[in-house]
Amino acid sequence: MDRLASFGTDPFKPPCRGCSTYLVEPFIKCAECGPPSFYLCLQCFTRGFEYKKHQSDHKYEIMTSDFPVLEPGWTAQEEMALLEAVMDCGFGNWQDVAYQMRTKTKEECECHYMKHFINNPLFSSTLLSLRQMEDARTADSAIPFKPTDDPPRPTFDSVLSRDMAGYMPARADFMEEFDNYAEWDLKDIDFVDDDSDILHALKIAVVDIYHSRLKERQRRKKIIRDHGLINLRKFQMLERRYPKEVQDLYEAMRRFARVVGPIEHDKFIESHALEFELRREIRRLQEYRQAGIRSFCTGAKVYERVKRVREDERRKRTMLCDALQYIQDGRACRQWLHKQAAIDAGITPVVTTITTTGTGRRSAPPLNLTGLPGTEKLNEREKELCQVVRLVPGAYLEYKQALLNECRRQGGLRLAQARALIKIDVNKTRKIYDFLIKEGYINKA
Repeated sequence: MDRLASFGTDPFKPPCRGCSTYLVEPFIKCAECGPPSFYLCLQCFTRGFEYKKHQSDHKYEIMTSDFPVLEPGWTAQEEMALLEAVMDCGFGNWQDVAYQMRTKTKEECECHYMKHFINNPLFSSTLLSLRQMEDARTADSAIPFKPTDDPPRPTFDSVLSRDMAGYMPARADFMEEFDNYAEWDLKDIDFVDDDSDILHALKIAVVDIYHSRLKERQRRKKIIRDHGLINLRKFQMLERRYPKEVQDLYEAMRRFARVVGPIEHDKFIESHALEFELRREIRRLQEYRQAGIRSFCTGAKVYERVKRVREDERRKRTMLCDALQYIQDGRACRQWLHKQAAIDAGITPVVTTITTTGTGRRSAPPLNLTGLPGTEKLNEREKELCQVVRLVPGAYLEYKQALLNECRRQGGLRLAQARALIKIDVNKTRKIYDFLIKEGYINKA
């Protein structure tokens, strides 16, 4: 063996001359035969394959790319694979580049490529000229997004991609533009010399309308860029740092953010957050004054400590009354003991209401009406009724309207008629009937 050579200079890999299989590195090249070059796989080489002028004692070269070129740890084969992956996936898509290479991570691919192919002094002048040509070519292109940190690069049709409204960080643009079909109005317009003055003016007007639509598109992009609205989840996390009252104000004033800059809008919200904190502190000071406290060092601390103890005692008395009321129910007693142990351990207990029937049998807990449709149409007493009888607001409103119509038609309503009209549990029907009679919605027949 005279030397170790690389196959990277050959434009293609011919088959083995002995077995006609595709060559896999490393393989053998005869140094005396050729042209054309005479290649053998390792199996044919070890058997001493001879063909025409080629003899088994000829000098040979080992063809392989498994050696470092630019830095240790990166073979020549991996260097070629990196360049091909960057050409296929595009510069900056390091996740896809690493997936195509399969032997390096995206951080290793990015660091190696930037070090040896971008920041290399040998390529600096060439890259500078190419960059200047690219800047001149894209001077009038879309507004580039330049956030302070690298934006996320979600996969297509993922949850994060939908939250970002289809924003593509590698292109600094959106997958679907605002007024996405604005260009359709221009695709069939053609200015020719035979156009009349009216037709020519009409085409010019269409172009002007298209320019105004483009300006609106760019204006919206500028608002999104300036206010940092691309990453919606990060924007929502910043909102959650404010108290509930300031969050409601933030939601109400968000529509006015388009007419002011991001700094002015943030100052406005921060000033209202500070106002909220000041108002809360003023209320605390007024409470101290009403209690006769004049010293923060001793009086305020003692007052706060006694106030916490008083609230704990009130909560314990409330829970004790609940337990004594349902002393016949062993399950309720056990739950009360668990809550008491949680309070003694300094853990906030989860308060649940336990109700029993007249026979001591435990009934179902009240229905939670949060988020149910129709809840906003009920008053407080109707909400309490729906919770007790475990009836959704929509069904209650239907039953109520049916009973009102029947009472109005007959001039009164009896319980038997109500049960015949509403096909639900008779106990629930009775409670609804008694409630409507008590509230004056219907009259007894």
